[in-house]
Amino acid sequence: MAETTGAPQGANWRDLGIRTLSSAILIPAVLVDVWLGDAWFHLLVALLGVMMAHEWTNIVHDRSSSQFALHAAAALCGAFLPLSHGWHMALGVIAVIWVLSLLLALAQHRRLSLWVVSGVAYIGLPAMAFVILRGENEAGMLAMMWLFAVVWAADICAYFAGRVIGGPKLAPRISPKKTWAGLWGAIAGAAAVGAAVAYGAGLADVILLGLLGGVLAVVEQMGDLFESALKRHYGVKDSGRLIPGHGGVLDRVDGLVAASLVLAAVVIVSGYIGAGNELFGR
Repeated sequence: MAETTGAPQGANWRDLGIRTLSSAILIPAVLVDVWLGDAWFHLLVALLGVMMAHEWTNIVHDRSSSQFALHAAAALCGAFLPLSHGWHMALGVIAVIWVLSLLLALAQHRRLSLWVVSGVAYIGLPAMAFVILRGENEAGMLAMMWLFAVVWAADICAYFAGRVIGGPKLAPRISPKKTWAGLWGAIAGAAAVGAAVAYGAGLADVILLGLLGGVLAVVEQMGDLFESALKRHYGVKDSGRLIPGHGGVLDRVDGLVAASLVLAAVVIVSGYIGAGNELFGR
């Protein structure tokens, strides 16, 4: 999750070293898993989804074990059902789990706020999106690599543009450190990297993928703000302490899950699924 701030000060950079070290360890591991695909990728998506479920229910549902079980089930359905039974079936099962979660929340005398209502979808749908995008062929592998590159570029460029340029705040009530400069930095960086990766991979639609990268940068930043609003509402600084310098899993993937949903929608609506994924075909 990129945090952007105003005038550059030495204190603003104190977390850069540990963030960089954590990323240097995690990024290669994730890319290798994406490259391997098959069961390894499904297991990674399932693991991340279950960890997201744990953090979400700790924050929103007061560590309810029954809510955790339902949210984790949504993650597992999203990770394993789409390729074996189709995304329609996975979506239907996640919808049933969502209804059960709402009924349980009512039985627990909880108010159906945005956060209570959105948890199952927030965890289950991105897991499904990742699996749809990865598929079982080279085009799916390239799609995921491209997505990671775009999101990481947006995150990094927002971080540095906000600290170097500063300026007006983007959403001060939600995330006081974010600036408009950070947003524009994210758009420029993601568009450039999206086009560069597409060109380097020999993809046909370099300009289109560059423009799409810029759009996904906006989506990534909105996903970041959504998770920031969650933490501000519940008065927590980080969703967890799993990743040094980054907080919890939700803190690290907030922008990625939002971008994955939009890219998966583009792939589905365009008819670029599986072997027909021409957008990332060569």
